[in-house]
Amino acid sequence: MTVPPSTPTNPSHRARSRVTRRGLIGAAGAVAAGAALTPVVMANTSSDSAGSDTTDAESGTNGSTAGTTAEAFPKTRAKEATGEAPVEAAFPIGYVGLRWAGTREAAGGGIRLTDADGGTGAWKSLSASGCSDSNGGGLLISVDKASGYELKAPDGATGLRSLAIDTTQGPTRKVAVPTDTTRVRGVAYLSRAAWGADESLRFKEDGTENTPTAYYPFQTLTVHHTATVNDDPDPAATVRAIYQLHAITNDWGDIGYHFLIDEAGTIYEGRYSGDDGIPAHDADSKLVTAFHAAGFNSGNLGIALLGTLVDQGPTDAARTALTRLVRVLTRFHGVDPKAQVTYTNPINGTTRDVPEISGHRDWMATECPGAVMYGELAALRDAVAG
Repeated sequence: MTVPPSTPTNPSHRARSRVTRRGLIGAAGAVAAGAALTPVVMANTSSDSAGSDTTDAESGTNGSTAGTTAEAFPKTRAKEATGEAPVEAAFPIGYVGLRWAGTREAAGGGIRLTDADGGTGAWKSLSASGCSDSNGGGLLISVDKASGYELKAPDGATGLRSLAIDTTQGPTRKVAVPTDTTRVRGVAYLSRAAWGADESLRFKEDGTENTPTAYYPFQTLTVHHTATVNDDPDPAATVRAIYQLHAITNDWGDIGYHFLIDEAGTIYEGRYSGDDGIPAHDADSKLVTAFHAAGFNSGNLGIALLGTLVDQGPTDAARTALTRLVRVLTRFHGVDPKAQVTYTNPINGTTRDVPEISGHRDWMATECPGAVMYGELAALRDAVAG
């Protein structure tokens, strides 16, 4: 997890939107990018809202609109805490998000869970494989309906913060989900609506966007892992938890990645980018700035594989989806996937020599995207170029 760059002067702004409706990319933008890319404008999920009359607080609708289906998602519930004092929540905790400063390492840190009956479990060490940033460390831990927890801060850590999250058991809310499958040159993905993104998290209490969208020409692509549980039984719930942690606890105003990919090969749209381009881009094919490589975010597209890829690689399905998505993106932008490039931050002029397709650790000291996944990047470049 990373800290976004300072907001540039006069960034592009987008109107608040509840349902993604992307049109075709302008012909001039597509030709300049080196490919004619035509997105289908909708995304598909199966309906599980039958029999519910709950009104969605985001969309203001309790039924379907043209070209959409009203899908039911649980409202995310969260409780923030600081320090090591025991935490209890009034809801079953599915995840505990952690943030700290002072060190990227998790050595010496631990968590002890309290179950629904009040029983206290054993201390478990914190993983050292998080997608850390330049200001410290961060983790998202799956805890399977705990009622509370207690923490030990990592050695040398300061400012320990935690977040109890429930993304599966909350009150039902409805989202207007497009009925057709969203595809980018044959590659299907779930829109933000289709994985249950609560768009209100992007906004402050006064209605202004926390981090307004800003767009810059594409330069590089960076691969991450989320350092979450492998064999995830509910990856969409994990994506919603990452969104809550990034948007609210980290105060980024949105999820940090442009795309995420689960172990089944499902691709999730990440950072909000407006309605008139392909995911992660505006109508002029510029990349929306996200929050995945501190100091090097603008023009740098981030893709996160769900899971921990330190001792194992991605599943075949995830690897295939990553290859297809990266191939589409690099061809769209007309770049050589095997090139070495000099990235230049368009905000402050900072440069970094990196592979066109890099891993998070190419930008800073972090375990991300995991030792095994990082070792696969050369094969990924070859497969994308092939």
